[in-house]
Amino acid sequence: MRETPSTIELRIRRQDGPDTAPYWETFVLPHAADHNVVSVLMVLREHPLTHDGRRVDPVCWDHNCMEEVCGSCAMLINGVPRPACSALIDQLEQPIVLEPLPKFPVVRDLLVDRSAIDAGLRKVHAWIEIDGAWDTHEPPPRIAPQQWAADYLYSRCMSCGCCMAACPQFGAGADFVGPAPLAQVRLMNAHPTGRHDKTERLHAIMAEGGLSDCGNAQNCVRVCPKAIPLTTAIGELGRQTTIQALKDLFGSS
Repeated sequence: MRETPSTIELRIRRQDGPDTAPYWETFVLPHAADHNVVSVLMVLREHPLTHDGRRVDPVCWDHNCMEEVCGSCAMLINGVPRPACSALIDQLEQPIVLEPLPKFPVVRDLLVDRSAIDAGLRKVHAWIEIDGAWDTHEPPPRIAPQQWAADYLYSRCMSCGCCMAACPQFGAGADFVGPAPLAQVRLMNAHPTGRHDKTERLHAIMAEGGLSDCGNAQNCVRVCPKAIPLTTAIGELGRQTTIQALKDLFGSS
């Protein structure tokens, strides 16, 4: 069993603004039981002293639910993208190295701008139209328990960005929408009402920056904190886009 240290050592990559150079600072705090990374950062916020006694500005980061539901606290922890609220201090190697989530523009310190995720979701129409009524001439939809269970896996996405940060095809200068929006296409296409916009979504991911840009590295599924089967979604979408391409070619609906 690993011996519990008497202190917590943090090495944090800091950045004062989007256009400033990053730098590193080290902090040492007394050890306390049951800390996670967010709670340690809260303690540090009260007394932001570096290991050599310099008082500095508090570290900036984002958090909300503390239950691994909102995804806002995701960052790079010891080189791995993950939510900070579920990263328990006693399970991490020290010094604990904290960096902003890669592939996203840094706002300040550990806070990044993840609007690229929202842009990807908009591009692929990852929602279900609910305004107005559609006369589908069908009874209320029924979903088999097996289908509901399969779809539920994808509904757990919290847009934390961990999968995007680990994806070698996503990032600055690349058009790839990333695994998170693709998985939501799979979810929405399977929905009884969402399937009415299936063609629009498939055409979106058949365009530049869509499904064909995926390099199948499978990093995304390895780091997803909700264990979403992202590569399974990508495989299913590959079959759907192939069928859609044939329909487009032969003019069938």
